[in-house]
Amino acid sequence: MTLTIPSFTFVHITVMMLGWIAFIVIFATRPRPPRTTERTRDRASIAGIIVQMIAYASVWTLRRGFDAPFTGSGEIAQSLVTLVEVALVIGSLWLVRGAVQVLGKQWSFAARVVEEHELVTSGPYAIVRHPIYTGMLGMLVATGIALSAWWVVLAATAVFLAGTLVRTRAEERLLRATFGEKFDRYAAAVPALIPRLPPGRTAF
Repeated sequence: MTLTIPSFTFVHITVMMLGWIAFIVIFATRPRPPRTTERTRDRASIAGIIVQMIAYASVWTLRRGFDAPFTGSGEIAQSLVTLVEVALVIGSLWLVRGAVQVLGKQWSFAARVVEEHELVTSGPYAIVRHPIYTGMLGMLVATGIALSAWWVVLAATAVFLAGTLVRTRAEERLLRATFGEKFDRYAAAVPALIPRLPPGRTAF
C-alpha cells in the first residue's frame, strides 16, 4: 500500500511522541540516590537552559501544515526522512538513558559539583562529553522533522547550540577546577557533542 504524505506525517508525529514519552520516563524513573552535599554551583548554566528551551519552543510552535512534507514530496525522500527521525530518537534515548544511569547522584539541571564528585568517563561518556545534550539535540531535530519546516529546524538548532555552549562552558569550568589535568586529558580525547567511538570500538 502506498503511503501518502499525511500518512508519513502521522508516522513522524507518532515516532516523535513515543520518543518524548520514553525521554520523560527515563528521568522520572531514575533511581533516587541519597542526598549529597553540594560543593559549588555555576548559575550561568541557567541562562543556557533558558536559551535551549527557546529552541524547543520554536519547533513545537512554528509548525508546517499537516499535509506539507518536511522536505521533498516523493516517497523515497519521505522514507529517508522517516529513517533519519527514527535513528535520531533511538540514538538520543540510548545516550540519555546511559548518561543518567552512570551519573547517579551527580546529575542535576544546573552545573554543580557535589561532595565526592567523580569524573564520569564510562558508558556514553566514553564517546561524547555531554551525551545528555547530544540526546536533547537529537530530540529537537526529530521534533522539528515531525512538526516544523526545515528552516525552523536549522534556526532552532543554532539557538539550541548557543544555549548548550553556555551550559557546557559552565560545567567544564567546574570540572576543570575540580579535576585539573585529569579533565584536560579527558576533554582532549573525547568530543563535546558529536559522538566518536574510541579506538577498537566499531559499535555502541
